[in-house]
Amino acid sequence: QVQLVESGGGLVQAGGSLKLSCAASGRTFSAYATGWFRQAPGKQRDFVAAISTSGETTYYADSVKGRFTISRDNAKNTLYLQMNSLKPDDTAVYYCAADPRLTTAPSLYHYWGQGTQVTVSS
Repeated sequence: QVQLVESGGGLVQAGGSLKLSCAASGRTFSAYATGWFRQAPGKQRDFVAAISTSGETTYYADSVKGRFTISRDNAKNTLYLQMNSLKPDDTAVYYCAADPRLTTAPSLYHYWGQGTQVTVSS
């Protein structure tokens, strides 16, 4: 199994930045593709970004493309999400997830963190 713990969430004004981290433990982190998802109150969990095991391939939701950057450091067993130019619509609980396969579908991810709250004020 892979255990995932997110951190870095908080309250930020519109236009500001936050960097989320996801620390992994358990099985070899570098063997897993990883992704970020978010869920606003009353809404489904949506794809944000995903990255391949090596970090060479990344995918982004259209709503965050050009503002968010996903990256990983396999030596530190950590996944990151740099979020810039934040908007109130980005407010949600952000989750990291891991799976052997690179996918944007949340239903296909086996391992999940507990989530971290991001709130963007206008």
